[in-house]
Amino acid sequence: MCRMAPVQRAFAQVDVFTSGPLSGNPVAVVLDGDGLSTEQMQRFANWTNLSETTFFCAPTEPTADYRLRIFTPGTELPFAGHPTLGSAAAWLAMGKEPKGADIVQECGAGLVTIRRDGEDLTFAAPPLVRSGPLDADTLGRAAAGLGLSPSDITASAWVDNGPGWLGLMLTSGERVLQLQPDFAAIGDLMIGVIGPYRDGSDAPDYEVRAFAPGVGVPEDPVTGSLNAGLAVWLRGEEQVPDRYVAAQGAALGRAGRLRICDDGTDVWVGGVSDITITGTVRI
Repeated sequence: MCRMAPVQRAFAQVDVFTSGPLSGNPVAVVLDGDGLSTEQMQRFANWTNLSETTFFCAPTEPTADYRLRIFTPGTELPFAGHPTLGSAAAWLAMGKEPKGADIVQECGAGLVTIRRDGEDLTFAAPPLVRSGPLDADTLGRAAAGLGLSPSDITASAWVDNGPGWLGLMLTSGERVLQLQPDFAAIGDLMIGVIGPYRDGSDAPDYEVRAFAPGVGVPEDPVTGSLNAGLAVWLRGEEQVPDRYVAAQGAALGRAGRLRICDDGTDVWVGGVSDITITGTVRI
């Protein structure tokens, strides 16, 4: 029996929201995903065992520069932030140019605008598909999964822009770093936690952590979609300034940095993307 040889496809691995070598969140990027089945994409994403793996496909929307499919090791996502920026960085490095002034990405959540801002890439936070207060049962499950008491939580809400995030504001960034999650208790919840630093030093303004064991990502190193959802929620309630820097990943030995800017029309989430691996893959 003859078997078709796997196709060699251009590939990159990009460190996103990095503050130095190997300090951010890597995304695997297959730059030619057309012709692959959903099953093949999911199998490859499971094999890379990164938080997300992306595949470039031809767009179906005339204004889009490309269509991006985004997979965790366990499922496909309609949108995710660090894969959006890392994939755009790899696309630009191939010599591609957008149709207009900005890059327009088509994905399951619709069209996402990406801008170049010096060495940073930034994306416009998509609208929340679920917002508002958590019900008592969900809040209780989230608190129990993270070992939190009611006095630790100063605010909570749904901040879902596609993946399914809920957000908790804690009393401090230090309390965020102290968390020891019980992943079995968290279950299928996708929990984002943010806490402020108040010492006025050169440290970041906020500490963030993200937990999503139900999709194969117990703790994500640095999370663009979550930070976008948190910023939309907290800016709407005027609990955070219109510009701030969030740190994420310290609990996993990373030093991710995300820059948030509310320009009065959109909330932008940006950071540095460093292409660390290029080559080809056989799928």
